[in-house]
Amino acid sequence: MAEKFHATGLSSWLQHLENGVAGGEIEMGLARVGAVRDQMGLKPVCPLIVVGGTNGKGSVCAYLTQIYHEAGYRVGTLTSPHLLRFNERIAINGEAVADDLIVSAFEHIETARAEIPLTYFEFNTLAAVDVFIRQQVDVMILEVGLGGRLDAVNIFDADVAVITSVDLDHEAFLGDTVEKVAFEKAGIMRAGKPVICAQIPVPHSLSSHAAEVGADLLLFGRDFDCHKMEMQQWSYRFHPQESSLYTGEHARHALPIPVLRGNFQLSNAACALTVLECLSERLPLDIGAIKRGLLRVRHPGRFQVLPGRPVTVLDVGHNPHAARALRSSLIALPYAEKRMAVFSMLADKDIDAVLEIIKDQFDCWLIAPLALPRGMTVQALQQKFIQHNITAVTAYPDVKEAYQAALSEAGENDRIVVFGSFHTVAEIIDLSSR
Repeated sequence: MAEKFHATGLSSWLQHLENGVAGGEIEMGLARVGAVRDQMGLKPVCPLIVVGGTNGKGSVCAYLTQIYHEAGYRVGTLTSPHLLRFNERIAINGEAVADDLIVSAFEHIETARAEIPLTYFEFNTLAAVDVFIRQQVDVMILEVGLGGRLDAVNIFDADVAVITSVDLDHEAFLGDTVEKVAFEKAGIMRAGKPVICAQIPVPHSLSSHAAEVGADLLLFGRDFDCHKMEMQQWSYRFHPQESSLYTGEHARHALPIPVLRGNFQLSNAACALTVLECLSERLPLDIGAIKRGLLRVRHPGRFQVLPGRPVTVLDVGHNPHAARALRSSLIALPYAEKRMAVFSMLADKDIDAVLEIIKDQFDCWLIAPLALPRGMTVQALQQKFIQHNITAVTAYPDVKEAYQAALSEAGENDRIVVFGSFHTVAEIIDLSSR
């Protein structure tokens, strides 16, 4: 039997997991992590929500977390990746849990897995559910890390599944067409359970898989929708058309515009409210909790506008779908005299599509490498900008120096946008928090 790993603290555990898989070579599939789940006896008894999608899933998790917390429920939320601390991935009532809870969960996993190898994210997922069960949460919200069908989260059966959007990303793993990606994301569906989808139009592979497994597909625009109104308000309507589980109509009016910025946030909020409808018998709440949740929700790095002048926007968008959403939201902002981008990206992302989509929104670019194995070098970044005929580009040794240069150059009527990767934004959040 392989010697078990023992660590004195969370940092040692994370270093161990980041150094490679625990226990040997990894085969694709859910059999390994499912076996460890069974050995640990992880059987959630509270409602469980699984949220997938190319973009928007983190925002939906944030809305659900805050609204259920405002209603008085104890909420466990798994998200990824983190911005500053690993603990952000495992939260109760929106607050990162303490090191000792995670270390205890890792120890439970290490004992249970015997000779079974597990990846970093599989440890992460099992640890989160272990913590949530031991902390006796009233509802679990699990964000899919990659795809859906083969993601570790999918070893748990969703009472409600959400697929926010479908577009190309992680193509080496999920496929090079939207239909292939949609099929992978559809894997989180369960027979006789609702699955909420905001993608318009709905991919054929997604709708056909729902029919094949017997999931109750609820579509944005057909079964639920939202409308922006005057006076910074919006309305939501749940009117299932082809559902086998729900009948009738339920509307909510005079809702406050969510505090999260971006043109896409009403769609994300509407997905969250549809989850509330689906679980209303098990987790009842009042309109006050919804309104408070929309106004108090927190989700750093998602079109986050920092206080003060010049206007500074932080956005973790790193794929073409996110670039289109960012472009739309930037267009809606007030006029800026000079539009500056602080930018870096990982080498395995589609930088060509991102630059082509959003290059007309900036007057100058301040670029820098990311000090990561997957980060693009400054030379590779510069070559991409040349290929896309973007000439107002200045390179810096790192993202923090590029951002500080932007601040020193910008006037109060200018705008700085930091984007391209979670890692790019994390460096600026870390700098701003000091």
